[in-house]
Amino acid sequence: MSYILFISGGEIVLVMMLALLFFGAKAIPDIAKTLGKGMREFKKATNEIKRELNEQTSDIKKDIEDVTSTVKKETSEIKKGITERFED
Repeated sequence: MSYILFISGGEIVLVMMLALLFFGAKAIPDIAKTLGKGMREFKKATNEIKRELNEQTSDIKKDIEDVTSTVKKETSEIKKGITERFED
């Protein structure tokens, strides 16, 4: 049986019927519209936070990549020097 967020199909129908009885048929579209706007604003805020985090951490990422490439370069030079020494 298919469950969405631990709620079965019968429970969803029951909740919708209770919402219809409690709010009325005219108020439900307004409530849905308000919920849609809220979800859209939440998604927009989440994307804004992600963008700011990426901007703030881009300098750190660049520094780490620079250090990593420097370490790899120096390590390969050391390995090259060691192998040349043993070949002589």
